[in-house]
Amino acid sequence: MIKIIHLKKVFSIILSASILAACNNASSNTNKADVLAANMDTTLQPGEDIFQYANGGWIKNNPIPAEESQWGIGNLVLEENTKRLREISESAAKEKAAKGTASQKIGDFWQAAMDTLKIEKDGTTPLNSYLTKIEAVNDTKTLLSLLAELDQIGVEGPIQFFVSQDAKNSDLNALQLWQTGIGLPEREYYFKNDSSTLLIRTAYKKNIIETLVMIGDDSAKATKAATDILSIETSLAKAHRKMEDLRDPYANYNKMKFANLNNLCPSVNWDNYLIENGIGKSDSVIVGQPAYYQALNKLLNPSNLDTWKSLMRYRLTKRFSEVLPDKFGQLAFEFSKLFSGAKQRKPRWKRVIRAEENAMGELLGQLYVKEFFNEKAKQRYEKMVEDVKLAYSERIKNLNWMGDTTKQKALIKLAAVKMKVGYPNKWKDFSSMEIVKDSYFQNVVNSSKWWHQYQVNKLGKPVDRDEWDMTPQTYNAYYNPSNNEIVLPAGIFTIPGYKDEELDDATVYGYAGASTIGHEITHGFDDEGRQYDEKGNLKSWWTKNDEKEFNKRAAVMINQFNSFEPLPGSHINGKATLGENIADLGGILIALDAFKKTEQFKNNKNIAGLSPMKRYFLGYALGWMGYPTEQSLKNQLMTDVHSPAKYRVNGPFVNVKEFYSAFDIKVKDKIYLADSLRVNIW
Repeated sequence: MIKIIHLKKVFSIILSASILAACNNASSNTNKADVLAANMDTTLQPGEDIFQYANGGWIKNNPIPAEESQWGIGNLVLEENTKRLREISESAAKEKAAKGTASQKIGDFWQAAMDTLKIEKDGTTPLNSYLTKIEAVNDTKTLLSLLAELDQIGVEGPIQFFVSQDAKNSDLNALQLWQTGIGLPEREYYFKNDSSTLLIRTAYKKNIIETLVMIGDDSAKATKAATDILSIETSLAKAHRKMEDLRDPYANYNKMKFANLNNLCPSVNWDNYLIENGIGKSDSVIVGQPAYYQALNKLLNPSNLDTWKSLMRYRLTKRFSEVLPDKFGQLAFEFSKLFSGAKQRKPRWKRVIRAEENAMGELLGQLYVKEFFNEKAKQRYEKMVEDVKLAYSERIKNLNWMGDTTKQKALIKLAAVKMKVGYPNKWKDFSSMEIVKDSYFQNVVNSSKWWHQYQVNKLGKPVDRDEWDMTPQTYNAYYNPSNNEIVLPAGIFTIPGYKDEELDDATVYGYAGASTIGHEITHGFDDEGRQYDEKGNLKSWWTKNDEKEFNKRAAVMINQFNSFEPLPGSHINGKATLGENIADLGGILIALDAFKKTEQFKNNKNIAGLSPMKRYFLGYALGWMGYPTEQSLKNQLMTDVHSPAKYRVNGPFVNVKEFYSAFDIKVKDKIYLADSLRVNIW
């Protein structure tokens, strides 16, 4: 499903929901190392590389484990949290829980997934009914029927539809179509000709061949199929909009009468396709990228039928590689290493926890928050949100580049931002999800069908603005412009190894207030979010002059990040990452304003030799402590709208005047940026 949701993190990972909270005192445990000082590399000067200064001590002493693509603070807490989720699952599996309860579903899912003897014995038998249907396809009509059926079990085809809020009428759920159809992570993988990208394309073809051979094709047939599959995917990739072009909400909003789909892509009988997907009649549809469906139309023809059949056999097998015999999962992992840099596969129990999260994460969350995130903690962070919102309103009022008309509307939108903290007030109802003890494959199929039906049931119904798109235990957060809301799961507030009373305000305001709360609120006013009004509708509320001023300032940030070169020859895409970079800088500035009102800031007493202001910036840097493998970094630069962690610290800091005074940064220092070159937006 594609939704315009702006995330804090580069990737979504689950972590412990032990509670980090604001505290006015220094560590209550004098035997424990200071949370900030313990990670620093004081052989460097802050003016050389503030990210490395803040986190380099930890990085030097913590090599990336063989099973990981990156290693950092999020991974540390993920390890702790995954163990807790395992305990919940194993405990549930031992219970004789009543059918339909959370414990029954969690326990039976776990038991079936961990029964490797049965999985190995069953082999590819679970796929047989679907493989038979693929083989029976003999024309475009039966192909499309098959694509609709496979879509419901999570097999990606060339058509991606979803039901979500209408960007211009946020109270209504609308049927929407988006570009899809490629097997590599992003369109550029099909066109770049550097050595590493060429290696990936070669390995992709090899992976297709080996997968098809494992399910019965001979080598010659599989080789031809792989060549033809790459040809079709390359044609689709040519029609894909680039990552930065997907940031324009108007260009990616093309509403039309449903009947007009037959003119856009007549090879698909759209009425039948929707009926077969369990969707009722829709008068209109929003197409994100019409050119993609025009390209697809040319490829859905009888001459390509065998290629489509081979592609769906490959996609089906790849989709269920983790629930089939181990050789399938190992083959998928060997290919994924080219993107992640991980040297070995995660143990089975960790992979099962991830699958369980995908299937029923909120069920786990219901059990989880009872133990790890209480109402008192929820109230504490709700208050912090209000403090940061107040600081933002004051900053807007004092802007010297924005006119009063736009300011008033900005303040109205800010006041309307809805906050969701910790966990939902109302949980999803999973009672109709059928989970059994004896088939991992069937449980994944059943959960996929449940989620498919859950989504399509929204069509024609009012938007549920209380719904969460993340589980409480997720180490991430998001801003949804259509709801004008920030969603802050319990997991995002954790610093591993420290209790709330061991953390001072400065650390908390940097770590949680800036990098999460302030970051997400600022997304409502970044290059994309600012185009939505207080009700979540895509609607211009800026004067032309203020819009021009905003874009002029945003261009400075684009150029700043374009200049960063994390790998030789690989620069950050300043335009694609603009929204996240604006949110990082905005979060730092507004949380800093809020921190200045605390007693710790006013008292100005050092902790572990660090002033409150230094601790604030180091607390923010702690939120990005970690580093990736080279392969993971390269993939991120090509596919992700988030800048690498190091540049989410060094990048925004050089635009903040208090950073210079806190660390005594001089003109001669490497990181110094002249005042005339600094970004000045929020």
